[in-house]
Amino acid sequence: MKRILITGAGSCVGMCFEKWMAQWPEKYQIESLDMMKESWREFDFSGFDSVFHVAGIAHVTLDPSMEGLFYRVNRDLTIETATAAKQAGVKQFIFMSSGIVYGDSSDVGVPFMIDENTKPSPANFYGMSKLQAEEGLKKLEDSSFKVVIIRSPALYGLGMKSHYNNLSDFARNHHIFPRVKNTRSMLYNKNLAEFVRLMIENEESGTFWPQNKEYTSTAGIIKDVASFHGRKFFLVPFPMFAVKLGAKLVPALKKAFGNFAYDDKLSQYPQEYRIYSYEDSIKEIESSEEELFVEKKLM
Repeated sequence: MKRILITGAGSCVGMCFEKWMAQWPEKYQIESLDMMKESWREFDFSGFDSVFHVAGIAHVTLDPSMEGLFYRVNRDLTIETATAAKQAGVKQFIFMSSGIVYGDSSDVGVPFMIDENTKPSPANFYGMSKLQAEEGLKKLEDSSFKVVIIRSPALYGLGMKSHYNNLSDFARNHHIFPRVKNTRSMLYNKNLAEFVRLMIENEESGTFWPQNKEYTSTAGIIKDVASFHGRKFFLVPFPMFAVKLGAKLVPALKKAFGNFAYDDKLSQYPQEYRIYSYEDSIKEIESSEEELFVEKKLM
């Protein structure tokens, strides 16, 4: 039996992973550690095979006054946790990084397909804090301590705060949306959970880019959600110059209509982790009675 520690108790990603792993109680023992209190430093990491580190800051404002906190939590805490785990004899450390290390979405109409040759280029201190955490972890890696870095695209799923929730809310409450083509990579939380399980099972190391099999678009998601609920919804042509101008003035529109995708070659793995199709994920989320976290309106 493998013992796995989730560092970041109460996180959306951690809770989804723990629930997913409950399917195999005879194979995996899961524990969680609260990283919010300094008492974590007294925790005994010995006896664990893997640490899945999900503690971090993402869904908060990028106010300049927060910069120091981002580095303390996303970078320093990550490296300190990995150091403690290594010293205790843990063999594998899995870090939830983010595609944010490559920067923000492209401008509207500008392709942005990330491949093996794309270099990280953080657009803000959130992305830089994640990238510097990755660099610190790589320095700790050796033959007895494996590091897995997961550069996830946009995550979504029940119980998660995500941009998908805002799109779903829009689809349930409106009837028209601009017909703007864009390409985005996304990752359903259960597909991520299975991917992490495979990382543990196969004792992997390295940097990985998991994503759903299908690319998505903002207009497509809204249309599909509306269709699931039997709502009449219309995608209407909209002058591209107006969309581009709006995106320059309103960051949320750049995120909605810009491009950000991984070349699928980066995301392939010898074992299938993409258990749920995009269509399956829509059905599961939209048929649930669970309330979605909606942080702000799209428009």
